[in-house]
Amino acid sequence: MIRLIAAGATDVGLRRSNNEDAYAVMPETGIFALADGMGGAAAGEVASSYFIETTQAVFADMDSASEETNYGLVQKTFRQANKRIFEHTAQHPDDEGMGCTADLLAFYRDRYVIGHVGDSRVYVLRAGNLRQLTKDHSLVQLQVDRGILTPEEARNHPQRNILLHALGTDPVVSFDMLQGGGLDGDIFLMCSDGLTDMMDDAKIQDMLVSAETIQQKVKRLIVAALSAGGRDNITVILCEVQISEPAESGGGIV
Repeated sequence: MIRLIAAGATDVGLRRSNNEDAYAVMPETGIFALADGMGGAAAGEVASSYFIETTQAVFADMDSASEETNYGLVQKTFRQANKRIFEHTAQHPDDEGMGCTADLLAFYRDRYVIGHVGDSRVYVLRAGNLRQLTKDHSLVQLQVDRGILTPEEARNHPQRNILLHALGTDPVVSFDMLQGGGLDGDIFLMCSDGLTDMMDDAKIQDMLVSAETIQQKVKRLIVAALSAGGRDNITVILCEVQISEPAESGGGIV
């Protein structure tokens, strides 16, 4: 049996007047989603809320569970959310440029599927080591890949928030799909760049390996990002995988 212990929280940060991040934590069905909106006025909030609403609607209609089913539903979620955001912009020209980053993590037993677009991230902490699973769809990441910038230079680059792909910016969205298996004790981290722009991976890892509860770790990460400057909205989701023998009872997804 697999049990998912999860928590999530968001904070507007210290410099923004509104929160354009949105998230959903549904451990009972193994679904976790996060979006970081972009666009003028409140348009970013609308875009990110569309992604979360679409995630909830698509997975609410799930007829049967399997890794293959999850893979197809993650793809469906991204395509439907993109269509909805793109159509909104067509009907509301004042919201031109509206869109969002998006990450969706879907578990079936110990197998996971991730959909990803933009520069929000999904990590896994395994055996005390933090590893980034997704790759940023950003201009500076492309320059890192080409050897133009080092990862250290990219971290504080003035163009680090220029995205190459996002939901709602084109009629056909380009997004990444990843699959893998979770191990007992794994902790999956989903976060907006409001966390990773303020803290490097080593500091995040140090907090995740502590003996605190998942809920405490979420709060501590957000407080640390605020203490470092809180330049953007900050959203954090943590999901710990607990695998036990079938004879043992407990909550979660089977």
